[in-house]
Amino acid sequence: MILKSIASVLSPAGERARLSILIFHRVPSQKDPLFPDEPDAGRFDQVLSWVARWLQVIPLDQAVSRLGNGTLPTRAAAITFDDGYADNATHALPLLQRHGMAATFFVATSFLDGGRMWNDTIIESVRAFRGTKLDLRDAGLGTYAVESLEQRRVAVEAILGCLKYLAPQQRDEAVHAVADQVGARLPNNLMMRSEQVIGLRNSGMQIGAHTCSHPILERLPDEQARSEIRNSKTALESLLGEPVSLFAYPNGKPGVDFSAKHTVMVRQAGYVGAVSTAPGVAMLSSDVHQLPRFSPWDRTRTRYGARLLANMRIPSAQAVSNPAG
Repeated sequence: MILKSIASVLSPAGERARLSILIFHRVPSQKDPLFPDEPDAGRFDQVLSWVARWLQVIPLDQAVSRLGNGTLPTRAAAITFDDGYADNATHALPLLQRHGMAATFFVATSFLDGGRMWNDTIIESVRAFRGTKLDLRDAGLGTYAVESLEQRRVAVEAILGCLKYLAPQQRDEAVHAVADQVGARLPNNLMMRSEQVIGLRNSGMQIGAHTCSHPILERLPDEQARSEIRNSKTALESLLGEPVSLFAYPNGKPGVDFSAKHTVMVRQAGYVGAVSTAPGVAMLSSDVHQLPRFSPWDRTRTRYGARLLANMRIPSAQAVSNPAG
């Protein structure tokens, strides 16, 4: 009750409201031995129980509209998922329904129906490698000891770090080289099928766009970035038979992964709201085309709640200057 009371003070109703937008990605059924700190279904269920006690969760499109007209409730929050993983439909959805909450699922459309995101190709290649030393010098990525799970975890993070900000074609070539070097059969069921996206919508969830191929927009030529933003919207609208009005920037760091010109592209494409991964909360004065998102990572209720409260004190801390256009 103390935390709820403090949240009510930090996040009042009306024009002084502060909207907390929580961000999630995967919700596997069990802990992943390679990434034991990532939330599984049991952990996600626990987090939702805390959020239900402290916050008032509303759909993101409503939150964006009510933020703009100053009618948000006290302790307002929205829940979002990025990328379009299949476990969002199989594991996250039932838990959201159990807690009576709606969420917005931002889908990278190129990976639907059997696709695999480039980072998952790296993760699953390192996981599947049979050996104690992974030699990726031919791909320009060095050599990694992988005798233990911890070493494999370190290898994954190092390889992803090397590849994330490469030009898309160069990155994809390196990813294929890693997969070829490992030579293992990799899973092709990590992302949602089209019918699962439709099922989420039919279950009262919202679907948003997350580009087609999840590139770093700042690393693309302008016309290619514009196509990624528009075409993902078109693909989802064709699939769902209804407008798609929300967008999430891939990776999402303002000034690093996207810039002011991309917020203009998003607005011109017809999105009414877009989210970044900057920390903080949204306020009446916030740019609705670059709303901040944050999720605490603490494992105890007290620490999780304390970090959530601390984030409420950060009003749209990071944003790119957004010219008219």
